[in-house]
Amino acid sequence: MADPDDPYLWLEDVQGERALAWVRERNAQARRALEAWPQFAATRARIREVLDSRERIPGVVRRGPWLYNFWQDADHPRGLWRRTTLAEYRQPQPAWDVLLDLDALGAAEHENWVWAGVACLRPHNERCLFKLSRGGADAHVVREYDIAARRFVDDGKGFALPEAKSDIDWLDADTVLVASDFGTGSLTDSGYPRIVKRWRRGQPLAEAATVFEAQASDVAAGFTIDPTPGFERIVLARQIDFYKSALWLLRGDDLLPVDKPIDAQLSFWREQVLISLRSDWAVGGVTHRRGSLLVASAADYLAGRRDLVPLFEPTPTRSLAGFTATRTCLLLDILDNVASRVQEWRRESGRWRARDVEVPHPGTIALAALHDPMVEHDELAEAYWLQYSDFLTPDTLHLAATGSDRRETVKARPSFFDAGGMRVEQLATTTGDGTRVPYFVVWPRGASPNGANPTLLTGYGGFEVAQLPWYSGSLGRCWFDAGGVLVVANIRGGGEFGPAWHQAAVLQHKQRSYDDFIAVAEDLIARRITAPRHLGIEGGSNGGLLVGAVMLQRPELFNAVVCQVPLLDMKRYHKLLAGASWLAEYGDPDQPEQWASIARYSPYQNVRRDRKLPRVLFVTSTRDDRVHPAHARKMAARMLEQGHDLLLYENIEGGHGAAADNAQRADMQALGFSFLWQQLKT
Repeated sequence: MADPDDPYLWLEDVQGERALAWVRERNAQARRALEAWPQFAATRARIREVLDSRERIPGVVRRGPWLYNFWQDADHPRGLWRRTTLAEYRQPQPAWDVLLDLDALGAAEHENWVWAGVACLRPHNERCLFKLSRGGADAHVVREYDIAARRFVDDGKGFALPEAKSDIDWLDADTVLVASDFGTGSLTDSGYPRIVKRWRRGQPLAEAATVFEAQASDVAAGFTIDPTPGFERIVLARQIDFYKSALWLLRGDDLLPVDKPIDAQLSFWREQVLISLRSDWAVGGVTHRRGSLLVASAADYLAGRRDLVPLFEPTPTRSLAGFTATRTCLLLDILDNVASRVQEWRRESGRWRARDVEVPHPGTIALAALHDPMVEHDELAEAYWLQYSDFLTPDTLHLAATGSDRRETVKARPSFFDAGGMRVEQLATTTGDGTRVPYFVVWPRGASPNGANPTLLTGYGGFEVAQLPWYSGSLGRCWFDAGGVLVVANIRGGGEFGPAWHQAAVLQHKQRSYDDFIAVAEDLIARRITAPRHLGIEGGSNGGLLVGAVMLQRPELFNAVVCQVPLLDMKRYHKLLAGASWLAEYGDPDQPEQWASIARYSPYQNVRRDRKLPRVLFVTSTRDDRVHPAHARKMAARMLEQGHDLLLYENIEGGHGAAADNAQRADMQALGFSFLWQQLKT
């Protein structure tokens, strides 16, 4: 039940007239304060140049002979969906075949369409299912598109879904699997689809046959379709909570259970099965440690034999960040003290053999195989993209192939700021419970530990998400060039050191994330990298909860807080939009023993009028249908009533990213830089 003593529940009415009037007043106040900074317009323009640069690397997905890309720039703010060939992509200025102009579509239909993804019919990809979001929300409409005709299939027989959080993919030219909002009882408590149906062309959606159902208490029902010739598989899933799942193979109309540890991730790769462990697993007389990656014959595994081979085993400083598969090789992305390494595994003469790949270091590497299993005699069967960047090095995209360290540099992002004289340090501090917590410090040119550096500390600490080095032209131009220091904290709750690092700070132990972040802030001050009056913190989503909690627990450490699309009311988070899907991370506030630990850090319940707090900028979006904008709204209202100094800005569009196009992104970033510089350069 709602808290009857909460006077701000009306702010949970997302589109309510009273709530929107209140938001408009807050927005106007924030703009007056932040646009008054003399450098605001120039800062926004510098950011826009970075975001709209035609020298950015177009990210591509291979389908058959084509590389597909979604692109936004100043001339196409909502974007173009387009394609080119690999030969063209190698050119400095490729010739692109534009398949859909989202700006033109939105103008013609009087809609604020935002790209949300696409599923194409294999193997020829001549028909695609477009996902279009209004304003950037997670919910989207689905419409079938004919690439050859360059038009939507609107003859009454095309596949189309109304706005919902849907999942859809092709079984064949006239059949899809679909999970969506089918009406009463079809969604989980988290607001995601509970039912998967087989839907045939021309058939009313209400008559589509149900093939699978999850439970209402689950996060969602889901599916994956693997069309690889000779290895065709349909996997159906109950996502029980954020980390636990149960799987079935769909064989005709029958469901074959797939045995696995409940919190392990299992996927199929041709004749193999791959299992990533979140918990130790004792099987066949062997205990495999959490964080390991195991491989086995899929046929043997499904028959009950557990002949498992570990391809990766964690160490205190090494964890598995991910993997990608070519036709014959598995490429592992390994974090070694929060920097990427790459290892290649191949099965030869019945044994798995590893090869360490020479890659740039230390920094962040992204891997993506180019193999399309639907292409016979695929010349790119062993090819993959390797993209590298770090805090001072722009992204470079290489075309590589397994079995060799030779690479072709295909694209390189330009430098958006002068990194000469800058440096990056990886430091660490020890928390009260003896845990060593590392963090990165990015020093601007000429800076020294004098206790006066404007410093931005950021972190996340949740959902096993690692905070890795990245290159930001906006930070370079608007923070580093002006003398700002950046600090990235690798706190518990994240994925920097595998599942154990994450699990150390969930549920009743969530406070450890905040203790780690506070310890980093204290260490920055002790080392004279900065001082409280010059130290700001920033975080979004779960990171917004992080900075919201620590600003209340240790307000004397900070002088500015940028709190973006945050969770803040942890008493009601599970009742707002997708909040119930995060019970495995935070716990259930309706259970008294769990609320006892949540209540100690929940920002909305802990803010007091008698404490001097750092100034706060809350940022959210009316179209965020994942984390409810009421978290930021209600927190701001309560703090204003108590007399605290804050600003709130709510973008009408943007979804959980708080911005729908580059103009909005530049505007939001400029507002943040204005706030930080006004607060910290004093």
